[in-house]
Amino acid sequence: MTARSTFGANALDCAFSLLNNEGLLHIKGPDSLTFLQGQTTCDTREAGPGKAVPGVYCTPKGRTVADFLLITLGNDHFALRMRRDIVDAAAEVLGKYIIFSKAELNAGQDDWQIAACWGDDAAKVVSSIFGATPLGQYHSVSGDDFNVVQMDEQGKMFECHLHTGSKLIAQLMRDCNPGEQGDWEAQQIAAGIARIESAIVEEFIPQTLNYDLTGFISFTKGCYTGQEVVARLHYLGKSKRRSYAGTLAASRPPVAGAPLFASGGDKTVGNVVNASSDSEGVVWVLASATADGASSGLHLEDGGGPQLTLTELPYSVADTESD
Repeated sequence: MTARSTFGANALDCAFSLLNNEGLLHIKGPDSLTFLQGQTTCDTREAGPGKAVPGVYCTPKGRTVADFLLITLGNDHFALRMRRDIVDAAAEVLGKYIIFSKAELNAGQDDWQIAACWGDDAAKVVSSIFGATPLGQYHSVSGDDFNVVQMDEQGKMFECHLHTGSKLIAQLMRDCNPGEQGDWEAQQIAAGIARIESAIVEEFIPQTLNYDLTGFISFTKGCYTGQEVVARLHYLGKSKRRSYAGTLAASRPPVAGAPLFASGGDKTVGNVVNASSDSEGVVWVLASATADGASSGLHLEDGGGPQLTLTELPYSVADTESD
């Protein structure tokens, strides 16, 4: 999922792609972080120029409306990076509650682009172009026209937020080999990072998407919308479904929300969360399913349809309750 490039006289393993499936919901004003603190699962007190924070926004019943990465773009200027096809819907829901805050949402601001840079030598390229490298996962470096976030623990995946007038976009295109958005999405799936798309808005409780295992939920921050449901499951129960990553022997990715069946049966035991094809034509799928369904085999279409071959996640889902 990486590509060779030339950087100076050296051949580097580094790829670059614009992420056209991603969008930004801008929020500006002195009450921005306070407002988000009372609405979302993350602790916004951790956010700032040197740190991005992943989080989730839920309905009062604990259903996930949007996942996001909270980034800082300027003084009292923040943005929630989320899938482009849910930006307007998220703005509409959040907009109902922001009217009493000294902050405002803007879903239509389009003067920033989102891109990705990845590979064994990505950190070297990031340091050369942006003058520094983030200090760890979700740490960031920023300037007047850019914000770059390290997305993994190893320092091989970086998400770039670039003002459309920035010359840095051209530099990244020059110093990295052209990559494909599907490769970036496949790596997110392999890492077990769930993304909310329009087809699955309000379909899942956060734990069924492993958001409690991937750092999207703070259980010490205090109250937020949906907190009672999310906290009760965390402290008093176990999720009947968890998310699993794998590859599918299919010619194209299945749609988000598609049902999954246990081997040899017609019982629905899960659903597709995200799917993407990488540059080698491999279809990667993140599926939310019961533990029993995952262990017996997950199939698309019916119990005898294409089977999902599970891959190992970088974290454990062993606490899942069986049906």
